[in-house]
Amino acid sequence: MNVVSTSPSSTEILYALGVEPVAVSHACDYPPEAAELPAIDVSKVDARASADRHEQVRAATANGHLYRMDADRIGDLEPDLIVTQGVCGVCAVDDVLVDETLADLEVDPDVLALQANRLEDVLECVREVGEAVGRQDRAATLVSTLRDRIDAVEERVPDDDRPRTAVLEWMDPVRPAGSWVADVVTAAGGEYGLGDPGERSEPIEWDAFLEYDPEVLVVAPCGFDAERTCEQFDELAGRAGWDDITAVREDRVFVLDGSAYLTRWTPRLVDAVERLATLCHPETVGAPADDIVRP
Repeated sequence: MNVVSTSPSSTEILYALGVEPVAVSHACDYPPEAAELPAIDVSKVDARASADRHEQVRAATANGHLYRMDADRIGDLEPDLIVTQGVCGVCAVDDVLVDETLADLEVDPDVLALQANRLEDVLECVREVGEAVGRQDRAATLVSTLRDRIDAVEERVPDDDRPRTAVLEWMDPVRPAGSWVADVVTAAGGEYGLGDPGERSEPIEWDAFLEYDPEVLVVAPCGFDAERTCEQFDELAGRAGWDDITAVREDRVFVLDGSAYLTRWTPRLVDAVERLATLCHPETVGAPADDIVRP
């Protein structure tokens, strides 16, 4: 079966089920061997500063799609299955662009458009991909293992001590993470008050963020690794009132690779549950992992 993946999330799920796609999106970098595969798209965004990237995204999506697909390459590959997504057309190629591209080609692959808003949905995505590629048993085993890991964390964190937690997926403008992140924080023993579970993320005013006053702050911008986030951290920390935030005063501000752990709907969200639990409850869960850094 020739399988094409149009997003880093679906690529990770395919590899977790033992399926190597014949082509992926330009942003696919996990596992590392995925980055060596042919890319079927390019992004129209190239700015570095958060505010400039935000504006480029706004302009590109207002006039069409954020990505351009390589229709000739897809035609040459003759895929049997394209695994795409309907989660976020900003994060990766979505099902709308896939359908538009296939309309002009002679190939006629099956298209699996994954949808995920809650942590439970992510586990369902694993099952759907498993069925589409004939790996149902492997998918069921993986889902069972992931559930056991979540349960193990929930058993260790206290119910009566949940620190106010904020996870930011963008620094300028300030944008609390949405969708499944509220579930991740709750499973990790935190209280997430900047968005309802399953709801899309939206920018908020800085004053509203100061009023929330998180006790634990995790900064994990979409598409940034920890090093880049730290390099641009003044976009956040340079704002008036930063030093008065409880998490800042108590040295509980952390940087996490957003693409690796939080902004993609993959099995590594369970890694995020385990990591955030160490930030919310280090006294009962243990010390943070080495890849969690302080800015």
